[in-house]
Formats: sequence, C-alpha cells, structure tokens
Amino acid sequence: MMRHNGRIFKVVGDGFLMEFGSAVEAVAAALEMQQATTAVEASEDRRLLLRVGVNLGDVIDDGSDVLGDGVNVAARLQTQAAPGGICISASVHGEIVGEIADQFFDAGERHLKNLTRPVHAWHWPDALQSILPLPENPSIAVLPFTNMSGNEADEPFVDGLTEDLITDLSRTAGLFVIARNSVYGYKGKAVDVRLVAQELGVRYVLEGSARRAMGRVRINAQLVDTLGGQHLWAERFDRTLEDVFELQDEVNAKIVEALVGRLTIPTPRNRPKNFEAYDLCVRARLLTEESPQTEREAYLLLQRAVKLEPSYAEALGLLAYNRWLAWTHFGEPEDPNRRMAVTSAQKAVDLDPNDAGCRYVLGTILAYERRWEESEAAFAMALKLDPNHADTWAAMSDMSVLDGRIADGLAQIEKALRLNPYPACWYLCHLGQAQYAAGDYEAATATLRRKETYRTNSRKFLAAALAQLGHHEEARREAELFLIAHPHFTIGHWLSSQPLRDASVRDHFVDGFRKAGLPET
Repeated sequence: MMRHNGRIFKVVGDGFLMEFGSAVEAVAAALEMQQATTAVEASEDRRLLLRVGVNLGDVIDDGSDVLGDGVNVAARLQTQAAPGGICISASVHGEIVGEIADQFFDAGERHLKNLTRPVHAWHWPDALQSILPLPENPSIAVLPFTNMSGNEADEPFVDGLTEDLITDLSRTAGLFVIARNSVYGYKGKAVDVRLVAQELGVRYVLEGSARRAMGRVRINAQLVDTLGGQHLWAERFDRTLEDVFELQDEVNAKIVEALVGRLTIPTPRNRPKNFEAYDLCVRARLLTEESPQTEREAYLLLQRAVKLEPSYAEALGLLAYNRWLAWTHFGEPEDPNRRMAVTSAQKAVDLDPNDAGCRYVLGTILAYERRWEESEAAFAMALKLDPNHADTWAAMSDMSVLDGRIADGLAQIEKALRLNPYPACWYLCHLGQAQYAAGDYEAATATLRRKETYRTNSRKFLAAALAQLGHHEEARREAELFLIAHPHFTIGHWLSSQPLRDASVRDHFVDGFRKAGLPET
C-alpha cells in the first residue's frame, strides 16, 4: 500500500482504517489488494476475504487518530461490500471516472446505520445481485410486536399476534409478504425501519406493540413507507381478549386498504376458541424444527393444545408435522408416528380447508407416503390459498430434487429464500441438497457450512459434498460429528424413508454418504 501513498492509522478488531492522499490512489490500492487476495490458492474455509469501503471527505488528524464524518461513512460503506468486494461513495466514483479501468456498478442510495442521510453507493465487482430488488407488488415486512406488559409470560401471545398478522397478510392477493423467520431476527432490537426494508427487500414495514392485561388487549400499530419516509397509517386498538381475532382481522384489513387501495378479504381461517390452546400452539411453532430435543417439547405442548381444543386445525397440522419429523429425521419409531402424522394432517385440512399451512404439511407427508398426485394437489392448493407461503416453496424444492427435477428444485428454493431471506435451517438444507444434486459441490459446501444450518440434520449432505470434492478426512470428520447428534442415521433408513423417484439422484446421494463413511444399516 506504500506505493499508493497510504498509511494504516487504526486497527479495529479484525479490520483496519487507511488514509490516502487521493480517491484514485485509495481505489487503486483497494483493487490491487482484493485482486491479490482472490488469486491466493487456499481451501474454502481458510481463504481470507476482505470487505473494503472507500469514501472521500474532510477528516481531522489529531496526530494519533483520524476522525470525522468521512471516516464514519467509509466504515459504513464497508458493511455494504460483498466479501472480496469494494463499495465506494458517489464522491469517490466521480473522482475515479476515466482514471480507473475497472468498472463499478451503481447500487443507488443506501440507508446506512447511524447516518441520517442516505449515501449513494457503487460496487466492484457487480454486487447488485446481493441487493434484493423490490417486487412489483406492494411488499411488506411485519416486525415483531413489542410486549408492553412487562410480563415474559405474555411473550408467546404477542409473538402469536405478529405471526398471525403475517399469515393473514400473506393470503391477500396482490401483496408480497416476508415470512416470519426472517423478521424474528429483529425482535427486541432498536431498528431503523429503512435498514430493515433494505435488508429484506420490501418497501413497507409494519411495527407495533401490544399489552395484555385484565382481560383486555391493547395494540398500537403503524405502517411506514420506507421509500417516501411517511407513515401511511397508524392506529390504537383496545379490545377484550375474546375479540383478539376480530382485532387481527381489522388490523389486516386496514393495512391492505392502505397498500392496495381496496379491501380484499380472503376466506376466513379456522380460529381457536381456547386461548390456552392458542398460547401452547404459538410456543410449539418455534420449537418443532430446532432439534430432536425441542421437537419432543413441542410434541407435549401440541398434545395439550389438541386436548384442550380438538377442532383446532393449526395445532393438528403442527402435530402432524412434528410426528413426521420424528420418524423421518429425528430417529423416533416409525410406528405409531407415521400413522399419526397422516391422520392428523388430513384431519387438520378437513377442519380448515382454507389454511395454506395445513395444506403444505399434508402435501409434504403425502409425498413421503408416495401418494404423489395427492401431494402435488395439496401443494398447488396451498399456493392458491397463499402464494407467499415460503414453507410450501421450500418443501416443493425437496420433492422436486428427489424426483430428479433439479432445476425446478433450485428455482423453488430460490423463491422460498426471497420470501424468507433469513430462513429456518431447513431451507438451507434444501438449498445445499439441490446444489449437491446439481453437482455443484463447492456451492453446496458453502451453503451447508453457514452457521444457521451447520450443526443440524443438513450435516450429512455437507459430509457427502466434501467427500465428492475429495476432502475425505474432513468429510469423515463431519460424518462423525453428524452421527453424534443423529446416532440413528443409516443410509438404509434414509433410502426407505425419503420420497425418492429418480434412480440417478438416489445413487448420487448414496455414493456421497458412503464416501463420507456414513453407516449402511
């Protein structure tokens, strides 16, 4: 960097700040550094990838440090760069035009953390694919409502309000709605709604709070247009607890009216009458998919919910999904769990034909029963009821890949990830599985190493991908770690339980499992 007249003036954690005499020298140094790093031969887990931000502005040099808004903007631009990439401000771009041969790509104005005004950013290389484009339809994210009661026991109730609003909005024709997994990363945090909208790729954000006390519920909600910066709608509600579902419908209708200019009322869903059953079901939603241990805890909660209200369709659908996971993935006995999954899923749909979640669960379970046409019909109906149902798109990817329709599977999981950019671990499992099936082992390895899915059921696919890359020692180590958490796994059980319809796909996965050293029986 010395030959570009730069100096490091501060080291901060795993990053550092540099000062240059000109914008051209700074960008030339950044390009040289990134291109040199990219050329280094290293295994994927040892390669050093830097993010670089460059800004032009006045600074204050006190002899030991360099301070000022110019430094702050550069630090924030760094967070917008892709790994191995560079993000520069418009002021820098104006200086380098005609001076730097490499092309930078216009990313438009970006709202950056702790900065009051947006910054016009440019990327190298073309990082626009990492910026989620706004859908054509009105797009919205519902942030987790704040529990204002001060009682932790009310958290599941308030979470349930948020989740049910998301479910109802997603069923509304003409809206693009972000799934619940992706908004819960913001729970309990002070957020800038402009940044949230940018990260999730939506224009509108709903935020609010709820308080449950003395048999009543109070809700404050506001709808923000993050592009225009104005509040489209804000209102305060005060109802008895028994009217909470009517309240959800009212909030939903007002949001839809504000976004699409007319009331579009989907067919009503089955609503529980017992509020203890509702609380139990909300708690179980978040536990079922995490691990074999939390899945068993969710099973107990759902059993109680169904006992309290036998006609509660969502609870029965979750119970079916829970028992399906138990026998297919978590090592519990096939009998009676398999039979219970089928029976509960069908009963849930019979009780509430208009619930896309119940339809998706039935579609998944019927595929594992090899009832292919019925499964496909259930998935199709789920998407007709709710085109935004990300779980349905993700589950369909699994079925497509195992059926040999790998391109379809990749497209479906990409659709699911757009609706749910910060997904549950099993979305990444299906993405890695599809990438493996396509023979893209490098991409599969990168996906399955992501912390959101690394120590879960997806680890068997990581072991297989590493084995296919020739990293045999590492593949066997990942297989051993997978078996510690899933000691029941055998290749034989996987073959007998999965809805495999394509022999070449089947053999491809089995080959990877065997190379990784996973047990046959």
